Amino acid sequence: MTLFLASLLFSVIILIYWIILELFTVMFRITGLPDEKARFQVLSILTGAGFTTRESESILSSKMRRKLAQVTMLFGYVFNISIVSALVNVFFSLKSAQLDTFFLGIVVPLAIAALVIRLIRTRLVRKRIDMLLNRIAGKIMKQDKVNTVLLMDYIGNDSIANVILKEVPEPLQNKTLAQTRLKQEHNIIVLLVERNGIKPEAAAAGTVFRPGDRLTVFGRYSEISHVFQAEERFF
Repeated sequence: MTLFLASLLFSVIILIYWIILELFTVMFRITGLPDEKARFQVLSILTGAGFTTRESESILSSKMRRKLAQVTMLFGYVFNISIVSALVNVFFSLKSAQLDTFFLGIVVPLAIAALVIRLIRTRLVRKRIDMLLNRIAGKIMKQDKVNTVLLMDYIGNDSIANVILKEVPEPLQNKTLAQTRLKQEHNIIVLLVERNGIKPEAAAAGTVFRPGDRLTVFGRYSEISHVFQAEERFF
């Protein structure tokens, strides 16, 4: 393999690695993890660094996140081996490369990769990429078909969960939060409502649920799943 091809292959693998990192970050974010925590955990899993924090408990406590973490590990193993192999090819190609081909073989591929990364980081391109990754992640995790409930933490016999409404269950349609009597009849407290990607706000008595809402709720996990007709799903 020529130095140019080896360097180009290495650059392409790094770029694909970055895309995989972003995609899995989005998928973990869909499960209810904040973006910063999701990115840190994905990076730790993909690189095999084995860095664990208390945040890892939020992954282990959810069946959905555990499955997602297992798939992330497999991708990490494959890409780590690919990166090492590509880097070895670059070093071996360096030995046989002539001085006059060094610029073409090393600088040009790296410059192309740097240019692509710079382009990706522009606001317009980044926004479009985020939209595409969110669409892909949603289809992979079947977020476009069912309401989902995602465990965030346990507190005694109750739990804090994230509910994503694709459709508002019939008993809750066109009713304010007070009229649903979730607290009185099901001992479920709706804490936060995130709508249209805007920062989550505290739920009020007059809040009416809409398709697309992301709810943070407190109560028994089984009861939350039943009331909101939600499933914990992956693949």
